[in-house]
Amino acid sequence: MSIPVLLAGSGVGCAGFGAVDHQVAPGAALERDQSLESSSHWYAGAVTEEADRAGGEAVKWLTAGELESWLSLVRLMMWLPWSIDQQLQRDSKLGMVEYQVLAMLSRSPERTLRMSSLAVLTNASLSRLSHLVKRLEERGLVRREPDPADGRFTHAILTEEGFRTLAEAAPGHVAHVRSLIIDVLSPEQLRRVGHAADRIMSHIDTSGIN
Repeated sequence: MSIPVLLAGSGVGCAGFGAVDHQVAPGAALERDQSLESSSHWYAGAVTEEADRAGGEAVKWLTAGELESWLSLVRLMMWLPWSIDQQLQRDSKLGMVEYQVLAMLSRSPERTLRMSSLAVLTNASLSRLSHLVKRLEERGLVRREPDPADGRFTHAILTEEGFRTLAEAAPGHVAHVRSLIIDVLSPEQLRRVGHAADRIMSHIDTSGIN
């Protein structure tokens, strides 16, 4: 059985491991979102003027259109992981990154990955991933064992209970992703979004992970 993996490899997106805050109150979240709109005028005026007065290397500031597009992307990076995390927490008692860990293990040979490899795939430090996997272990969803080929490494292994939990969570997760992205874009728009995301990712230096 193949479990769909949504947002795989981005885990915490641009904000870092575990950055999705599912405790944000709607009012505070709305205020934060609106601040992006008002700050664009401030950025285009006071900040750029002050920076230019300070001298230094010339900056190619964003045009009004570029700034609008950038802030749209920032809003997406903020709210898409939040919405996905909310649905998973509500319906399956899993966070988005926890779901990713289970899904990636389900797709691996023998449902097993080295912790170091799993950390790279989820954009996590080993220490933070260890805390997350410990929580999954306590729920019986994952277990850890020394790598028989090299005792310096540790394997994360998806248990049968973990696979059942993932299989139960997947339909609601995929339906939510469809409602947010797949069904609101045409096939051509979806293709272009994917290509644009890949192009942006190709410029992100991930060599510093772990």
